[in-house]
Amino acid sequence: MTSPATRPDVKRGTIPVFATATAITVSNIYFTQPLLDEIARGFHTSSSTAALVATTGQIGYALGIIAIVPLADGVRLRRLSTLLLVVTAAALLAGAAAPSIALLSMATLVLSASTVLPQVIMPTIVSMATPGHAGRVLGAVGTGLTMGALLSRTASGLIAEATGTWRAGFAVAAVATGALLLVLPRYMPAEPPSPAGPRQSYLRLLASLPRLVTEHAPLRLSAALGATVFAAFSAFWSSLAFHLTEAPIALGPAVIGLFGLFSVPGALAARYSGRLTDRWGARRVNALALTSTLLAFALFGFAGQSLIALAVGCNLLGYGTTSGQIANQARIFGAQPAIRARLNTVYIFAVFAGGALGSAVAGVMFSAFGWGGVVGSGLGFVLLAGIVLVRHAVHVRRGGDRTAVVAGAVREEEDIRNRAAISASWE
Repeated sequence: MTSPATRPDVKRGTIPVFATATAITVSNIYFTQPLLDEIARGFHTSSSTAALVATTGQIGYALGIIAIVPLADGVRLRRLSTLLLVVTAAALLAGAAAPSIALLSMATLVLSASTVLPQVIMPTIVSMATPGHAGRVLGAVGTGLTMGALLSRTASGLIAEATGTWRAGFAVAAVATGALLLVLPRYMPAEPPSPAGPRQSYLRLLASLPRLVTEHAPLRLSAALGATVFAAFSAFWSSLAFHLTEAPIALGPAVIGLFGLFSVPGALAARYSGRLTDRWGARRVNALALTSTLLAFALFGFAGQSLIALAVGCNLLGYGTTSGQIANQARIFGAQPAIRARLNTVYIFAVFAGGALGSAVAGVMFSAFGWGGVVGSGLGFVLLAGIVLVRHAVHVRRGGDRTAVVAGAVREEEDIRNRAAISASWE
């Protein structure tokens, strides 16, 4: 028996397996963030230099999205998932043994580029969904993605505290990623989501990406919203460890990692945004997500020294980011299955390019202005997202008014013709 949200031919348990795999693989990008202060001390370098590890992780993920995810429209997904898991596990082991910050950054770049399975899974699970349930399945798997991003910080902090070294986090992540090899490939489809028609070459798949941007207005909107909100999200999380280790807060890595655990309620609540998207539409859920994100940064600014306020803000930020992503992907996955992976490629590339920008800007702002600089940069990114959404809403409203006028004119012309036809029939 399968979930009512998936087709009858889909193997039972696919949604939980996909959500778990998404959580584990995406955690490989974020688990280093609570360890940045430990990494800086371990290599006797500055906090801004250590922040390069987080930044290269974001850049590597964006590069992997561009180079690898388009393959999901034209290759065997079981083989692709197996290869990616092997490369990621090997790169994690290399990171655990890295003798310098430069080599650690290189290992992070490779593992982040190969740990793109979440963005292969997303269009795949939508293609497995029954009509009208795309938001619901995206909500389930998207919640796994956010949970992985949040809980990885908690796990890595606790592991570092227990072992006395940041390197243990890389080793544990390698084991968890390798364990997925025993499960995930069996649940992936043997063929691409839409195997009908000739398969395109790798170069043709890549060459089609710019055309998708110009041809799909929903993709442009989702990419702009996703990039700006995730820039704000990354600005906060990449700087939080530095903020919490400074006086007067002065916490250790284990407690810093617990902030990921504190954020779980917000991430779990975001799961229902998938159903809201199915019911309300993506634009209204985007508005709800931006409101939540704005409230989060308001708390960070007015009560940045309060651990309770920071924890509440983490939940608001997690809810807003996850809900927005669910709405954005539901919007772009309304297209035909044969191009969904490439649409997701463009979208996620924009999102994680925004994340890399947010991390880099936050690092500079924290060094120059402290925590207030980070909050200001986050608010700036949220403001940009709000402008994009408002302009879209105005454009849609004006377009709707014009459509109504045209439709009214057409109906009036049809009425005239009908009356003329009736008059002629009486003559």
